Amino acid sequence: MRFIDSFFYKPNFMQKILALLLLPLSFLYLIASIIRRKLSPFKDFNIPIISIGNLVAGGSGKTPFIIESAKIFDDIAIISRGYKRKSKGLVIVSQKGEILVSQENAGDEAYLIAKKLPKATVIVCKNRSLAIEKAKKLGCKIIFLDDGFRFNFKKLNILLKPQLQPYFNFCIPSGIYRENPYLYKTADLLIQEGTDYTREVKVLEPTERMLLVTAIANPSRLDQFLPDIVGKITLPDHSNFDLDFLKEKMQEHNATSLLVTQKDAVKMQNFQLPLSILDLKLNIKPQIIKAIQNYIAN
Repeated sequence: MRFIDSFFYKPNFMQKILALLLLPLSFLYLIASIIRRKLSPFKDFNIPIISIGNLVAGGSGKTPFIIESAKIFDDIAIISRGYKRKSKGLVIVSQKGEILVSQENAGDEAYLIAKKLPKATVIVCKNRSLAIEKAKKLGCKIIFLDDGFRFNFKKLNILLKPQLQPYFNFCIPSGIYRENPYLYKTADLLIQEGTDYTREVKVLEPTERMLLVTAIANPSRLDQFLPDIVGKITLPDHSNFDLDFLKEKMQEHNATSLLVTQKDAVKMQNFQLPLSILDLKLNIKPQIIKAIQNYIAN
């Protein structure tokens, strides 16, 4: 287990002591997040906005949740920051399903969403207000806002609560919360993994000797879905992959393919390496989809 995962989820004695020593910084971080919320002006864009958010840093299933819940709608825009992309400013990743930029300029998650939602428009921009106005100009009628909980917009606030919970209910850096965990109680829809949605994973193009390579947050959450593998290589979330490094590791493990997530696969699409894909689908309770439909209709 990587240090960052053990520190936040299964800390040893020394890591617990370190977390407690960092509490003054966590308190300052918490105060700053509260002030930011209090000072943020309210905005109504006169368009239905579905915000998919979480309180913990790292993976909680936002991307697959957006893909699964948004696929039934037409004239939608998915708006994201486009984390770790090489481009700057506002970028239209896809327009009504036509992908317009590379994965490097879109960011891995936005590019995956664009590939998975062939009817959608996908926009990345740090300034979410600017991106929403752009989506409206492009004729979009519904907005799905990735990681939008902290924005003071008129919207349906959906918070995902992952099954794997942090050891401490502390904010960064003592814990992994980006805001006060109390805010779970303020969500319009609090979606609990394992109760309100479940993950279903199948392996596409399996081979005899698969080497797991992944750059996602909390890679240990994959363990329950893994078939027999010859090794496991985990890199920090959103890391790029080096072709020579991957070839070397495949040779070292005598691997017949690399086992990767869908998010990792979009960064390897031009590597011409044999890939086995962990194809993830979320099974979401029908009443949650119905609640989204009702919000949009009203």
